[in-house]
Amino acid sequence: MDQKTYIMIKPDAVERGLVGSIIARFEACGLRLERVEHGMVTPEQAAANYAEHEGKPFYEGLVEYITSGPVVKMVISGPEAVVVCRKLMGATNPRDAAPGTIRGDFGLTLDANIIHGSDSPESAEREIAIFFG
Repeated sequence: MDQKTYIMIKPDAVERGLVGSIIARFEACGLRLERVEHGMVTPEQAAANYAEHEGKPFYEGLVEYITSGPVVKMVISGPEAVVVCRKLMGATNPRDAAPGTIRGDFGLTLDANIIHGSDSPESAEREIAIFFG
């Protein structure tokens, strides 16, 4: 049975022209793009998405970065889509991400993390609702 997950290609990756290369990696694994939207993240969407980090020292920087430029928001589906996407993305910190992963190959800094992916089916459902209504 297919599972849906939420993926966001963040402003740094969009600015660097990495969107096609990143999407190709998901498709090469047999995952399907259910929905794709290029646009801005509103401050309200950012606040809802990062609510668990509110009050932490890095919260303002997260919101500022994610609203600083266009992103590509996606709903991706396939067998075990959440786990498959997380493996493709690699460790959050690009310095710790293995070569061959999206963050390992394209990531530059932790602060300008180039991609976000849901960490569970429940998070995917919540994030899809935030960004796609």
